[in-house]
Amino acid sequence: MEAAQMIDAKGMACPMPIVKTKKAMDKLDSGDVLELRATDQGAKADVAAWSKSTGHELLEQKEEGGVLTFWIKKK
Repeated sequence: MEAAQMIDAKGMACPMPIVKTKKAMDKLDSGDVLELRATDQGAKADVAAWSKSTGHELLEQKEEGGVLTFWIKKK
């Protein structure tokens, strides 16, 4: 999936993946996609809840080799 920006939050504990995601999303244009990579298992629930509460769309998520990757579309 093509992303306008990628955030590497691997090795960071909650809430840092969400903090970095929010800062990056603030700079993107509506319709842009952000790719987030994290290793904190709590990010699964955190990213889904944050996306829903902010109105952004969680397009896809996958886990490979302990790395969680999320694609979030800005509203």
